[in-house]
Formats: sequence, C-alpha cells, structure tokens
Amino acid sequence: MTQRVLDWPREIKQLTVLALDVVLALVSTWLAFGLRFDVWGRPVDAQWFVYILAPLLALPIFVRFGLYRAIFRYTGQAALNATAKAVLLYSLALTAILLSQRWQGVPRTLGVIQPLIFLMLVGLSRALARFWLAGVPILGSGQTGNLLIYGAGTAGVQTASALQVSGQLKLIGFVDDDASKVGRSINGLPIFSSAEILALVPRYKITDILMAMPSATRERRNKIIQSLESLPVHVRSLPSLSDLTSGRVTVQDIRELDIEDLLGREPVPPRTDLLARDLAGQVVLVSGAGGSIGSELTRQILLQRPRQLLLLDHNEFGLYSIHQELQELCASQGAHVELVPLLASVSNPERLHAIFESYRPATVYHAAAYKHVPMVEDNPGEGVRNNVFGTLHMAQAAVAAGVHRFVLISTDKAVRPTNVMGATKRMAELVLQAFAEAHPQTLFSMVRFGNVLGSSGSVVPLFRKQLASGGPLTVTHAEVTRYFMTIPEAAQLVLQAGAMGQGGDVFVLDMGEPVRILDLARRMLHLSGLSERSAGNPHGDIEIAISGLRPGEKLYEELLIGDNPEATAHPRIMKAREPFLHWAELQAELQLLQQAANQNDAPAIKAVFLRHVQGYQSA
Repeated sequence: MTQRVLDWPREIKQLTVLALDVVLALVSTWLAFGLRFDVWGRPVDAQWFVYILAPLLALPIFVRFGLYRAIFRYTGQAALNATAKAVLLYSLALTAILLSQRWQGVPRTLGVIQPLIFLMLVGLSRALARFWLAGVPILGSGQTGNLLIYGAGTAGVQTASALQVSGQLKLIGFVDDDASKVGRSINGLPIFSSAEILALVPRYKITDILMAMPSATRERRNKIIQSLESLPVHVRSLPSLSDLTSGRVTVQDIRELDIEDLLGREPVPPRTDLLARDLAGQVVLVSGAGGSIGSELTRQILLQRPRQLLLLDHNEFGLYSIHQELQELCASQGAHVELVPLLASVSNPERLHAIFESYRPATVYHAAAYKHVPMVEDNPGEGVRNNVFGTLHMAQAAVAAGVHRFVLISTDKAVRPTNVMGATKRMAELVLQAFAEAHPQTLFSMVRFGNVLGSSGSVVPLFRKQLASGGPLTVTHAEVTRYFMTIPEAAQLVLQAGAMGQGGDVFVLDMGEPVRILDLARRMLHLSGLSERSAGNPHGDIEIAISGLRPGEKLYEELLIGDNPEATAHPRIMKAREPFLHWAELQAELQLLQQAANQNDAPAIKAVFLRHVQGYQSA
C-alpha cells in the first residue's frame, strides 16, 4: 500500500493533501465551536460562513508558503516551522474577518481556538504521513544499533534529522572538540567531549560512529580516525564539503571512510598553472578514457576547459559511462567542451591514424593498458600487443599528426620487473624514449607511479567486498608493501608532470611511504567495528588469510631504476635518469617481440625482456 501511494503522480498526491486539509479545516472548525459552546451539533445560522471561510482562507495561504511542494516522507523541522507560520497568518486573517463582520452566534475567540486545533491536526497529519511513507517504526522498533555523530556542526545536525527518517540507527548524541558546545544539546540530544568516547562506547553500547566533519583537514580526520581505530565500532563518513554543496544531507550520503582516510596522509594541492598548461582551449585526447586513471584524467582535464576532449577506449560500456558522466559535469560546471567518444583499440593502427588525422589533438594522455599482473602473466602475447605495440601505434599516429605533447601513464612495476606486465610497461617507456630522440617535434614523456587506491582490481575495493561477505581478508604475504596514491591526486600529478616534459623525460611521483598491506587490512577491519580472528583470538569476527605471492608479484615495488633523481618545480614530482635504446636498435628488437607476441610465445617474449628490460626476472 505504501509503495502504491509513493508511485502516485505528483499532482494526485498534492490534490489528496489539499483535500485532506479541507477536511481538517472543517473538523477543526466543528471542534472549535463545540469547545466554545459545549454543544456538539450541526452548524446554525452564521456559523455556516465560518465553515466555508476556513478552507477558502487557509488553502491559498498554505499554497503561498509552499506546503504542498514538500515531500512528506522527508518532512523536517523547517517544514513544520513553515506550517506554523502559515497557520499564524491564517489566524490573524480569520480573527480580522470575525472582528469586522461580528456574525451572530460566532464568538471572536474562534479566531484563536480554531487555528490552534487546525495547527495540531495538520502537524499530526504530516508527522503520521512521514512515519508511514518513510517506513519509520513509530514506537522505535527495527533500530539496529546505537550511533554517535562526531561533529555538532551544520552537517551533523542535518544528518541527525535525516537519520530520524530512516529509523535504522538510534542516535545517542553528538561528539565535538569545541569546548563551547560540550554539555549543551541539539534537539534534546547531548553533545559530549571527544575525550569521553572511550567511556561512551560501552556505556551506551555504541555500534556506529559517523564522522560529520566535511570541512575538516585531512590531518585532523586522520588523528580522529586513529583514536577510534581501537574501539569496537563501525566508523563511517559523510562526503566531502564539495559533494555536500549540491543538496541536503541524506542518510544515503553516509558511506564507508574515504580512501584518503585509509591512506593517512595529506595530499599536496596542485599547481593550477601546471594543470592548465597545454589544456585550456586545446584539443586533448585520452586513451583508456573509461578506465580508473583515464576517467579521472578526463574529469580533471574537463575542468581546465579544453576546446575538444577526445575519449578513446575499446570498452563500449566504459566509454559510454564516462561520456555520460562528463556530459553531466559539463552541464553542472557550465563548461562548453565538445566531448567526442571514440570506440577504438590502440592495437588498430589504421583506426588510430584516422582519428589523429581527423581531430589533430595537441596533447595526448595514453592511459590504455592491461594492468592486472596475473592476467597479463597468463596472456603475455595480448599484454605485449596492447601495452607495447598499442603505445607504439599511438606514438606513430601522434608524430604523423603533429601532436605537441604526448604523455604515457606508466607504473612502478616497470622498475626491475618480475612480471610480464611490468616488463611490457618498461618496453613502452623505451619506445617513447626512442621516439623522443628521433622525433623531437613531439614532446614525449612518461609518468611513473605506484598503486592507486580505489582503482579496478586494487586492494581496497577487494577488502571491502571481502568484509561485506564475511571474510577472510586475503593478503598475499605478511611483509608485502606497496606505494599508494588516490586516483584524483595521481591524475593531477600526471597532468602537472606532463606539462613540464621537454622530451624523453621519465617523471616519478613521490608516493610517500610504502604501506604494508597487512596493516591496511587490519585498519579496515578495525574501522568496520570488527575484530581479527586468529590463534590468539579464536572468537574474532573475520580472519586475515595469507594466500601466498602470485606469479610475478614482488614483495615491494620501486620507482627508480637508477639513482639520483632530479628535482622539478613540483615537490611531489621527480625526474629519473633512465637508460634507453636508439630507435634503430630498438626497432629490430620490436620486430622479434611482435613475432613472438603474435604466436603467444612466452619464452621468446621473455627473452627480449631479458635483453632490454633492466633487472627483469622471469617468474
């Protein structure tokens, strides 16, 4: 029944509520006369005028105050305040009419009594509709846990109102670091000091803590998260301040902690002059535009207002998704950027040449690649065709079309690789280094960085999926470490590094300190309010299982082949000095590699790697 009502057309809902208010106006008038005269009968004489006047006077005022535009299941304090103001104005108007007309049998006090009853009936109808339509248990049943909101600011208060609609969690109170707020209350809920959390959790059986501090610095959030990590509670967060500006906070905005919170460090703000260089007003092409890094690159590039943004990908759904998203971003940002989705494979040189010749991009970001280590290890021929020769085809098309700047998205796995994927990326770097020397009119550069948190196949989404299914969390080795960076930060640094390229540059992003994967697993486990099951704690919630290193996987990754990287104008970007082959020498080896790839001849492929990829160790 509830869903059937929710599915009604908006106009039908409004007419239903309007009709209800007419009935409530008549009922409140009858009650007012009954209470005033203590006679509960039919209207007599001029009393009929009041029965007609009440709805005729009230409804236009309610419409003027927007009471029929409200969505009842989300009705909050603001809507109730608007209702009270509307009824107050109605009361003043009704009283004025009664004083001027002086109808026989109609007391002047009716202008006070009837609106008060009317306000109570209207307010009660809205409250009942809210509870019923939103599915909120009226007597408090169905609540699954006790919640504290960390942050007694605007976001925290709005979230508290939204939670009252959902009824899924019982809100115990707020926590805040501001001493001037501690000891006070919001809507009857106390505000506690952050120093009290350790005692509050067992006292009130707290199961969840929601961080409602969207404007707090990353450093401050990290300190709070670290203080909560040892508690048996599920820690979640609201979106960032920029995400909240578009609309009201709802329960659906609550999410797991940001990946940046798990990373535990403050991102370096970008240099806007480097971001905009060679992008504003230009034609820019991004290959692999539907992938994790490629899609974020397109978002960042769009904000720099290129004239035309070419989205190239061989994955139809990925290309469709990012194209739709960017169209919405253009509309919201007021950006007049022509978006061109191009369904194409980097393995098809004829198609690439046609695209480059037709659109003549000034800047190219080449992010298309196979990146999953075990998958490429099992399919070395395809990895070579896509990663090495796809890069070659892109570079050849760029040179032919007179592209000014070409940036390859590389990886730390290209440094002394132990897997085919890393070796293919280093070969792709060698291709561009050779092209940079042979074709100086196009500025070829490479940007090398480690894992990006949240990308497809990365460890954080995997751990979240494993947590949701009850575990275990799988870690390949107790000592395995990785460099991590968030997708937006990596994309911004790629754009800035690419803008500094002078030809043949290998840029290395400062990824901070490497993170031990086992520590990351435990951090996510604890912040989900769960305990680790182990020999010492057999009754824990979820086990962390060591599965063993996968083929080609290293315990740790490196960012540099050589030593003494050069500093650049950006504190997080370094320039590596890497050896390379001249094009004449590399071309002969590429012919051998292509023949081996076409036959999926893994030993022959690895033989080329052993000759030219420094530090390569066949798995």
